Amino acid sequence: MVGMGMIFDETYRPFLEQAHAAGVYDPAFGAIRVELAAVASRTGSRAESYRQSAGDRIARFASFREPDSIGQLLAHGVDLVCVATPDDRHFAAAKAALLAGKHVLIEKPSVLSLAELDELERLARERGVLAKVVYHKLLDPDHKKLRTLVADGELQHVNTGYCTLLEPKSISGSQFAEWIVGRNPGTYVAVHYIKLIDFTFGGRLKSVACTGQRGIVGPATGSTWDSTQLR
Repeated sequence: MVGMGMIFDETYRPFLEQAHAAGVYDPAFGAIRVELAAVASRTGSRAESYRQSAGDRIARFASFREPDSIGQLLAHGVDLVCVATPDDRHFAAAKAALLAGKHVLIEKPSVLSLAELDELERLARERGVLAKVVYHKLLDPDHKKLRTLVADGELQHVNTGYCTLLEPKSISGSQFAEWIVGRNPGTYVAVHYIKLIDFTFGGRLKSVACTGQRGIVGPATGSTWDSTQLR
């Protein structure tokens, strides 16, 4: 596990604790053992805090901190690396894991440029491993319903659509502040809707553009966007 912040706590931790307690079953392979083997983080403090609080809910795992946390994690014999750091740190961690021949699961957005994405795809292909991106909202009931309506032919010849997401400024300015600073308007939330279109209509996107505004409800020089529009 690379990164031990909110994403780990809300998504990975419950799964790993459940897998530790009851295992994972796949129809094709039967029972599968999935354990948290090692963690790479900046300071190691959250990993240690989790280890102390989790007790027997999780297996004993190794914890590595910077400056060479990822290198030490990869040398620990892991099979799969999950990357859940702020966006601008995804590429380096994923590249190192792929070069080491590890499967990789990356939180959205996978990387911040097409050149980086092309490189990760090339490395995964050359090393014969998987590199996948997490889009948890595809499991939301409304997302699945939309795809079903299209697949069943009830929605045809869709030309336009409209999605909206409202979020308190306090969330982007505090809870997610480190994740957002320096990002463009599309990589924070809009990628969810880009993926929804791809997921629903089968990869028919031709172009994507995004604009954003500051100075509406916050300072014009602030670190977060007040409003964004994806087209």
